[in-house]
Amino acid sequence: MGKLDGRVVLVTGAARGQGEQEARLFRAEGAEVVIADVLDEQGEALAAEIGALYVHLDVGREDAWQSAVRAAREAHGRIDGLVNNAGILRFNALTDTPLDEFMQVVQVNQVGCFLGVKTVAPVMTDGGTIVNTASYTAVTGMAAVGSYAATKHAVLGLTRVAALELAPRGIRVNAVCPGAIDTAMSNPSLLDPDADREETAKAVDGLYRKLVPLGRIGRPEEVARLALFLSCDDSSYITGQPFVIDGGWLAGVSVV
Repeated sequence: MGKLDGRVVLVTGAARGQGEQEARLFRAEGAEVVIADVLDEQGEALAAEIGALYVHLDVGREDAWQSAVRAAREAHGRIDGLVNNAGILRFNALTDTPLDEFMQVVQVNQVGCFLGVKTVAPVMTDGGTIVNTASYTAVTGMAAVGSYAATKHAVLGLTRVAALELAPRGIRVNAVCPGAIDTAMSNPSLLDPDADREETAKAVDGLYRKLVPLGRIGRPEEVARLALFLSCDDSSYITGQPFVIDGGWLAGVSVV
């Protein structure tokens, strides 16, 4: 028996990276998975591979959310879980950040999460689960990612309010807060066909060996396992909480 047998879970940003691993793991644990993304070719291929439903979803648009939720319910009759995974990252000093860039990050990371809760929660089965993807930067600062950090701090606020408001229906809402994870967000060279993967891997490994107490970058499968924990009965008495998964980065840095 799987930990999500009989449940229907919608995962955003699920065509690749963290979302892909969440979709794969949830499906392996018995869930009917709805893969939502704007990367149609990759999303459809993954859905065909694991036996899931793919829906096109721009998380920053309310009408797109309504369409995705309608498709999920038409296919499966219900929604029991939501993983708000979709997100983008831009690097810039705050004073150099154009307003358009800041608002783009807000629209995907913050508005997308808000719309997910707003659209899915009213039709979600009582006793359902919502997992919002925040970040290590939701609980501390980091130079050059001000817009990203601002939205991820907001995601924690949304998570706590939603947990309070949805608790009477038994719907639990929590947040995962990953540090550096080996996906295209942390390592854009993964999307560059001309990049020297071996050299890039060495550089990334060297960087995080210094920054992270556990001495390595995280794996998307590790975040997926945390999202699974928060989406199944193993976490039945947990709601409104942030869960940092960062290899000890937030604990501090070694001086020796």
